[in-house]
Amino acid sequence: MQKRIYKKELYDLQVELVKFQKSVIADGKKVCIIFEGRDSAGKDGTIKRFSEHLSPREIRIVALSKPSNKDTMSWYFQRYVPHLPSGEEIVFFNRSWYNRAGVEKVFGFCTKEEHKLFMEEVGDFEHLLTRSKMIFFKYYLDISKDEQKRRLDERRRNPLKQWKISPIDEKAQLMWDEYSKARDEMFIKTDFVYAPWTVVHTDDKKEARINTLKHFLSHVEYENKDESKLFYDNDVVFAFSMEALKEGKIFP
Repeated sequence: MQKRIYKKELYDLQVELVKFQKSVIADGKKVCIIFEGRDSAGKDGTIKRFSEHLSPREIRIVALSKPSNKDTMSWYFQRYVPHLPSGEEIVFFNRSWYNRAGVEKVFGFCTKEEHKLFMEEVGDFEHLLTRSKMIFFKYYLDISKDEQKRRLDERRRNPLKQWKISPIDEKAQLMWDEYSKARDEMFIKTDFVYAPWTVVHTDDKKEARINTLKHFLSHVEYENKDESKLFYDNDVVFAFSMEALKEGKIFP
């Protein structure tokens, strides 16, 4: 996507987001958007484009650190509940409770029984959220192995991105297949009618950001909505399905 076109579309979509937030505040809506994906898939950048021109008093970005000893002895979802949105609020989760389905499973940070219990409980947990009239979206940012390698190498070279490199990031390429298996199991078992997964191809960051914004805005209601600006590319952002998985639409 050309930079000039990207900037124009981004501006228009961020105007639409401001309109949407006005409706959230006026109507007391609760909005929760979670972003999952492999390391370097673009979660930070996408959340930034969603949030940068919204009223900071009514948004929060949640990126939890490693669980404490107290957290590990509590009900798994307990540490996430206090961060859920109240009325008039939009909350962005930069990784979420799905850590248990991904990195915790891959690196053995949880037991098989804990993983199994999570898979059994997460549907009930998300059903409670959606039944409370919470606007709830789950995005998985999908990246190819080659592009992930390029971005991780760039992080190592860039002194301003050193903070993004962790021991887990260093193993992202080595554990690629294990992550893929865990991701596919997560999709199959946690893609619910009331809380479906939306997949975003992110090898082109600009296209990914623009199409994620369009997808989100096209699926919510607000006053003075400009539908003409919200047509998204189904090859970039699409609903998870077994067909998409089997046909290789999701990166292997």
